[in-house]
Amino acid sequence: MKLTFFTFLSFFILFSCKKENHPVQTNWEKISQNVQYKSEGNLLQLKSGKFTNDIPTSKLPYKKVILLNASLVGYFTELGLESTIIGISSPEYVFSNKIHQLIDDEKIQNVGNEQKYDLEKILALQPDVIFTNYIASFDNTYDLIRKNGIEIIFLDEYLEQDPLEKSKYLLVFGKLFNAKERAEESFTTIQNSYDSLKNLASKSKSKPVVLANEMYGNQWFLPGGKTNLAQFIADANGKYINSENPESKAVPMSFEEVYAKAQHAEYWINVGNHQAKKELLQINPNYTKMNIFNKGKLYTVTGKERAKSNDYFESGVVRADLVLKDYIKIFHSELLPNYNLTYLKELK
Repeated sequence: MKLTFFTFLSFFILFSCKKENHPVQTNWEKISQNVQYKSEGNLLQLKSGKFTNDIPTSKLPYKKVILLNASLVGYFTELGLESTIIGISSPEYVFSNKIHQLIDDEKIQNVGNEQKYDLEKILALQPDVIFTNYIASFDNTYDLIRKNGIEIIFLDEYLEQDPLEKSKYLLVFGKLFNAKERAEESFTTIQNSYDSLKNLASKSKSKPVVLANEMYGNQWFLPGGKTNLAQFIADANGKYINSENPESKAVPMSFEEVYAKAQHAEYWINVGNHQAKKELLQINPNYTKMNIFNKGKLYTVTGKERAKSNDYFESGVVRADLVLKDYIKIFHSELLPNYNLTYLKELK
């Protein structure tokens, strides 16, 4: 009897301790595995990758922003926050007409590029915050900026492999710019549209074989089976030739390896930004050996391109539903008879 009692008591104490030592946190707003945030007293805690920003709510909403990555512009245009931007790097890669008008009006300053930021101008502008992708080689630059009392928030949206999680970054900007309602409305619209399109694509009886990307030098960087592009192809009811690969990044392969995998490919997507099919042969004349090159359909991401800027990498980062819609139109045109491609364009 004593043994039974003490066994039960020991089990109860062990269970209680485990319960106390592992509290479940439920107040984090999870954007993805990489990004989450929560309000804690007078602070907003934002975790992004290995970095945590403790932001006093008294400093919000931000009013003066510098962007060191053009890929983040799409979130600002989607939420109508362009007027908060006072500086931007590499503006030649920005597609937004409104941003360029603000640059022409000298309301947004050019602060250099990833080869060399204009630190003197950045510090003189005295922004409330700087948003950028994290680049380890710029750690000294980041430290100098922080020492001058400027907040830096690293948001590596390009690491997200779930298309809708990229879109969900809208909620982060909504929280930081007092645009929560608009951000939630935009994201919900995108999410519902995406899910509806995915459901539509699943009704097609065909599932065409798809090849992606192209060669650079002697290697073909074929997206892994867990990448953002592989997810788009699957959701558009396509059969990606590298879907079984477990990588969430591009995998370097030889021409011969891809040639073998792509024997039955019907569509070749994201073929760079070429203007004519013959340009591909300047990269690799062996393309003529591929059935897909001779008999298939090829698509570039030049549907909304101007000079060095490309909206596929700007608003397309946010509007996952429109990107998916393009792929569905390509693979199953009968499902969207009245839709014209937004970001992609057939290469002839």
